[in-house]
Amino acid sequence: MFTVNHQTNRINPVKIKTFSELGFTERKHLQEWLAYQPDALGEELLIIQKEFDGFDDTRERLDLLALDKDGNLVIIENKLDDSGRDVVWQALKYASYCASLTKGQIVEIYQQYLHRYQPTIQAGESLAQAGQLSDAASHICEFLDAPDLDEVKLNLGNSQRIMLVAANFRKEVTSTALWLLGQGISVQCFKVTPYSLGEQLLINIDQIIPTPEARELMIGISAKEAEEKTTEVVLKNRHSVRREYWEQVLEVFQKSPCTLYNNISPGKDHWLSAGSGLSGCPYNLIFNKTELRVELWISRVNTVENKFLFDLLLGLKGEIEKRFGDALEWMRLDEKKSCRIQYSCAVDAFNKDTWTESVAWHLEYMSKLENALKQPLQRAAEALKQQNFD
Repeated sequence: MFTVNHQTNRINPVKIKTFSELGFTERKHLQEWLAYQPDALGEELLIIQKEFDGFDDTRERLDLLALDKDGNLVIIENKLDDSGRDVVWQALKYASYCASLTKGQIVEIYQQYLHRYQPTIQAGESLAQAGQLSDAASHICEFLDAPDLDEVKLNLGNSQRIMLVAANFRKEVTSTALWLLGQGISVQCFKVTPYSLGEQLLINIDQIIPTPEARELMIGISAKEAEEKTTEVVLKNRHSVRREYWEQVLEVFQKSPCTLYNNISPGKDHWLSAGSGLSGCPYNLIFNKTELRVELWISRVNTVENKFLFDLLLGLKGEIEKRFGDALEWMRLDEKKSCRIQYSCAVDAFNKDTWTESVAWHLEYMSKLENALKQPLQRAAEALKQQNFD
């Protein structure tokens, strides 16, 4: 790593440091950095436990346990200035121990983590918000974009992944990691280098294994047969139910003055989208097991645009809710790219005896939502142009 001197048109090396000379430790520093910022490892990860020792007949503990966006368990082992000779063997043992964890056990492990490490209630935060934060199942569903836990697949087959993090890797470690990759075991090595720039400390994290050329060696997920079959049956049944429900919804919509869904086909997902007239901001009908919902999903490519649009519409909240006829849920979702404006009701949605009322509810409130937002969305589109977003 180098700094650039514009005046002399030269580059100068930034001083490389070691963790030991900086006084950093594996547990108090490197582990905490990754637990707080797991995407430093190149992807979205959900940390579900630190110092996990929930293995039978052994007191061993792994550094960090995480889930990736496919529901795979990720074993993260951290070393400081030297990986040591046995880190791969250590991580393989942990992966083998974790291979037998069921969905219920994983949720419980994460629940224990939230109870222990979740921050206390912040000023202005409601008890309901705090309770929602501590619900492991809801967190996992949100992370995996699943409507409920029944549809979540966790830790299938031999899908466990290993991430090794160290400042330096011994040859025996990198050689073994490359061989394991060739056998279909997911192993990644990340080299962490601290740099000193005056009073500032910089940390660079590079994935050194697999290299781009070796990525093709990565092999996809295998499945635990019993759990996968159960989940696949649930999904298949739900897909069938949803398609049947959407067929009824579209039939009723096509006979109504609401034309949003005239050219939409029924699908198997729990949502049905239609254009609002503003790119990247569809209207969604939502059909979950315990909830019906109508929403405007503000999901353009640019996060800044999404927050700008949401704030603009929020400024028109009084006007919009007056036209809608009720209070809406305004969800800015600051930690996410998208935002939502929604209205929902709790139902036993998969009870077909209630579908006539459910379809009528979807039609009534989507019609109201479209009417309430039509003019504000036109103003929002003009405001985007004035801000040079479009």
